[in-house]
Amino acid sequence: MTPLAERDIAIESYVSGADSLAQDAREGLGRPPGERELPPKHFYDERGSDLFDRITRLPEYYPTRCERAILNRQAPGLVEATEARELVELGSGTASKTRALLYAMAGAGALERYVPFDVDPGVVEACAHELTNLYPGLSVHGVVGDFTCHLGHVPDGERRLIAFLGSTIGNLMPDARRDFLASVRELMGPTDRFLLGTDLLKDVGVIEAAYNDSAGLTARFNLNMLRVLNRQLDADFDLDAFEHEAVFDPEPSWVEMRLRARSEHHVRIPGAGLQVTIAAGEAIRTEVSTKFTLDVLARELGEAGMELESFFTDPAGMFGLSLAAPR
Repeated sequence: MTPLAERDIAIESYVSGADSLAQDAREGLGRPPGERELPPKHFYDERGSDLFDRITRLPEYYPTRCERAILNRQAPGLVEATEARELVELGSGTASKTRALLYAMAGAGALERYVPFDVDPGVVEACAHELTNLYPGLSVHGVVGDFTCHLGHVPDGERRLIAFLGSTIGNLMPDARRDFLASVRELMGPTDRFLLGTDLLKDVGVIEAAYNDSAGLTARFNLNMLRVLNRQLDADFDLDAFEHEAVFDPEPSWVEMRLRARSEHHVRIPGAGLQVTIAAGEAIRTEVSTKFTLDVLARELGEAGMELESFFTDPAGMFGLSLAAPR
């Protein structure tokens, strides 16, 4: 095994988790009743990441299973078609979503550098060490940041496959989604390609079941947001005072996940300098998850200055993988 000090690893950090959480709490919970929200990136502490990993293995939760099947089938062809020598993964986590791509690139003798981009410094560092052990000679340049504002820190390169998987783009509101896609386009040189994973519009019952699993894991995952606030900002949320709900809204074509107060709840959040009273029945939005059609994807990519080259789905058409080029 290569000693850690001798591996080609660089990690740059541009965000502080506690500061980001305090700012988001002040901005989102300081809004008027009925408009309060918290961004879903704060689900993912160690406990939240473990819960989500368990959710992805539930029978009701199809997105991860479907996307992985598409990648396993299409990865060799994608590597050949793009001639990619570098993989940039936005929202990388533990790189579990891109293992098929990394394996295909390594098998083709094309894997030179991996750039994991994530808000959690711990997972970026752990992933860097694991992959340099798995692929000797691999260079890893990790970036710890928020992909809505720090994409400019992704290192320059050529023949890059920039991957944004897991349908994470569906968690962005329409304006933020437009800005994000424009920022990705700014990163891209003429030889780069953008690989985007998206959940597709389908039967509402199937969609809602994925966010209201019978094991109750999604409910625990949703409530973990309040646990993170309690631990990191010394808040005093009573988790039993809130209940999980997730409902599909057809007009914006998204699932909206919320925490609804069972009774009036007064909470102090010293780490954010905030005190809030949440009325009985009032909800805090914690996530949206947009479901796309091919026409919407092609239009939004086009508006950002990209052209859809290929589109892949699983046999049932549940999930989509788009490959786009700059134009």
